[in-house]
Amino acid sequence: MAVGTDFRPDGALPVIADAARAGHEVLDRTGTVVVGATQPLRLALAAVLAGGHVLFEDLPGLGKTLAAKTLAQALGLDFRRLQFTPDLLPSDVTGSSIFNPATREFEFRPGPVFTGLFLADEINRTSPKTQSALLEAMAEGQVSAEGTTLVLRRPFHVFATSNPIEFEGTYPLPEAQLDRFMVRLRFGYPGPGGEQEIITRRIGRRREATEVASVISADGLLALQAAVEAVDVDEDVIDYAVRLTAGTRHHPAIEVGASPRGSQALILLGRALAVLDGRSFVLPEDVKECAVAVLAHRLTLTPSSWAQGTSTEQVVTEVLAQIATPTTAPRG
Repeated sequence: MAVGTDFRPDGALPVIADAARAGHEVLDRTGTVVVGATQPLRLALAAVLAGGHVLFEDLPGLGKTLAAKTLAQALGLDFRRLQFTPDLLPSDVTGSSIFNPATREFEFRPGPVFTGLFLADEINRTSPKTQSALLEAMAEGQVSAEGTTLVLRRPFHVFATSNPIEFEGTYPLPEAQLDRFMVRLRFGYPGPGGEQEIITRRIGRRREATEVASVISADGLLALQAAVEAVDVDEDVIDYAVRLTAGTRHHPAIEVGASPRGSQALILLGRALAVLDGRSFVLPEDVKECAVAVLAHRLTLTPSSWAQGTSTEQVVTEVLAQIATPTTAPRG
């Protein structure tokens, strides 16, 4: 599929097979650089197709930044990266006005957030004030600066990386901002042979930088997102997603459960996963596949559960085992 071309000559939405083919090509090219992260990359791409933002939370050195950069290249998006530090200011993210001696006027210089895919690297190393500078951009697709509201060009997505809060010099993300990320993903250590493959590929490249060719353009991504929006969902699947989210609110280890935004994210991401699999309908298994990534970061443990070492991922897994799965067939 050529970069920048439409999926259909008449400008209509891409058929499911075309959308699935493009998605697989994006994942294949990304997989040539990022080793041993097939499932996290699949969920990250699905989140983009569903119009959401992604939080990569894991230990340093596991390829979080590399994954974000490579996905941006494969999707044909303008990419900007900002290293978050304790002294970073909100204007460093959104932009600020600078005096122009030639015109004797202040001119607004857009910050790095004005791009297609913005990477907030190590977002939990900066203060909550600066972290919150991203909230409006993530939630509304706009930035308010210098008394003016500026609309961000679509597609716009935020990828953020975060190290566990047990590391020195980090700040936990505010719950309101965590809720704005559609998924939280973790890579973990490479599997058997994975670490050797990483080293082998680095030696074979003979350089540090990595690069993949674009599969689609920004307009092509918008067409894919429109195709995902056209997927209908059976009422039984919606009911299943709602029951899963409600189950987190009544779990004894949870103080605050997932909000209705969590239920909505389950369905939105389920539609994207269905398209990636070449289906025009959503199965309960699609909801199951993304449940931990969608719901775990939206939960708040009780103090006693936290002290006992319970994780929110364990809670979601238990809820999945408790809630009956519907047997749903697509209508027609």
